[in-house]
Parts: sequence; C-alpha cells; structure tokens
Amino acid sequence: MSFDRLQEKINIMKNPTVVGLDPALDNIPPDLLARHLDEKGETLQAAADAVLEYNMGLIDALWDIVPAVKPQAAFHEILGPEGVMTLKKTCEYAKSKGMYVICDAKRNDIGTTAVAYSAAFLGTVKIGETLLRPFDVDALTINAYLGSDGVIPFIEEAVKNDKAVFTLVKTSNPSSGDFQDKLIEGEERLYTTVADLMDNISKETIGKYGFSRVGAVVGATYPQEMVFLRARLKNTFFLVPGYGAQGGGVADVAHAFNDKGQGAIVNSSRGIIAAWKESGEDYTIAARKAALAMKEELASCI
Repeated sequence: MSFDRLQEKINIMKNPTVVGLDPALDNIPPDLLARHLDEKGETLQAAADAVLEYNMGLIDALWDIVPAVKPQAAFHEILGPEGVMTLKKTCEYAKSKGMYVICDAKRNDIGTTAVAYSAAFLGTVKIGETLLRPFDVDALTINAYLGSDGVIPFIEEAVKNDKAVFTLVKTSNPSSGDFQDKLIEGEERLYTTVADLMDNISKETIGKYGFSRVGAVVGATYPQEMVFLRARLKNTFFLVPGYGAQGGGVADVAHAFNDKGQGAIVNSSRGIIAAWKESGEDYTIAARKAALAMKEELASCI
C-alpha cells in the first residue's frame, strides 16, 4: 500500500522528512536563472528550464537521505504550459531516483470533475486503446471541504492504482481558524468533523502499518490540535507543514507521530531548498547540509 511504502522508506532512512519543492524564481540561485535567460530570453520556457535544472539538482543532492519530495503545483503552473511540463518531468525524475512523490495541488471538485482530477494525478487516461498516466505521483493533497462526494473519487482512484491522498484537516496558516475552528452544533470543531469523516470513509483501506490511504494535513503551528488529532486518528498518516520558516519547532512536530514513532512526515521547503541564501554555498551542498541537520533534529525527539 502507498503509505506502507512511504513508512518503509522513512524506516530505512531514519528520516521522516519531505522536502517541499517550491521553486519560486527568487529561490533559484541568480547565476543558474541568468544562464537560462541569456540563452532563451526572458521567456516562460527559459524560466521553466531553470526550474527543472534547480529541481533536478535538489533531487540529486537529497535522494539518498530524504525519502520524499513534495512539488508544489502552483510554482510550476505560474509558468504556464512550460511550467506544467516541468512539474511532470520533476515528478518523473524524483520517482526515477526512488523517492516518494507527493504532489501538493490541493485539488477538489465534485462529480466528473473530481474524477478527472483524480485520474490526472493518481490514475490513467484512455487515449484510443491506450492507458496513459498523466502525472503518476504517489500521493496528492486534496481539499476535503466540499464533502465526501468530492473525496470518494480520489479514494477510488487511489485504491485502484495503489496511491494515496492527504486531505486538508487543520492547516498551518494563521487564518485557518476562520473556518476550521468553528463549532458544529456547539460541540465539535469543523476540522474535527472533517477528520472523522475522512477516517470513516477510508477505514476499508488500511495497510500493514495500520494507516489508511487517506492522510491528513495537520500544521505544526497548532501543536495542541495536533495532539488531539493524533489521539483521535489512529489510522491516519499525517503530512505536517509549518516546520521551520513558518514557526513550527521540533517539539511541535513530535506530536504528529504515534507511540512507535511512525505515521507522519514533516515538510520543509525554504529551509532546505533556499538554504544557499544563508550559507552562500552551492545550492545543492547547502540543501544537503540543511536536510541532514533537520534529520538529526527530528531524530532527537521522535
């Protein structure tokens, strides 16, 4: 099962880290970007090619110490069709290196649109008599707040193709409480209602490590809520944003793991991919050093 494979990679590497590939152009070393702009002009293609080289350099530097990467779709889509192709190539390259790939696209809709989104990222598309995989990632972030009919197509595709999803439950952003913390019928927070629904509709998909195919995005910036959700969601794998640049610390993310030290993966984006800004080193060397430091820090408390 998909999360079984992720947990096994974490166990082998002793590192529950996922690196967020957020290739905003100001995160790319200026000389790398300038080389592509000089060759191809100030074009979307030049920027997309720079992003691809940057992503591949990071993957080359990290694949043997970090089990997973999380390409953020928005930073690729901003470059139009060229950027979307870069996203696809980045996912393919990471998988060729044996990394677990989580596409951070937060997709959701209902009916045939949800079916189309799920097929694009987790499944296949039939062209004539041929089945093709458009993105073929291992897991996809989705927005569960449209209800179960916006999630079930993703679960069905995940079961069919041995994939997984992470649903937004309690996100790390400061205004998440505007909606997620609202009381439902005066008793439960909205995020708890969402978590319980996801837990219920995925209970038939539990793998050998005890986790279903529907994970939860739970921010490190809300440690009390994380403690509550970890105790409540025994069979849910957590994706934990908010570590590092957003203010979440190692003591906060420790609450995401179960009593076996399993069931969660902690994201760092800028803290690793833009570490070169602080050190002045080659971006791949700086990223590797930052990833190893994060691994050591997480190991100290899990």
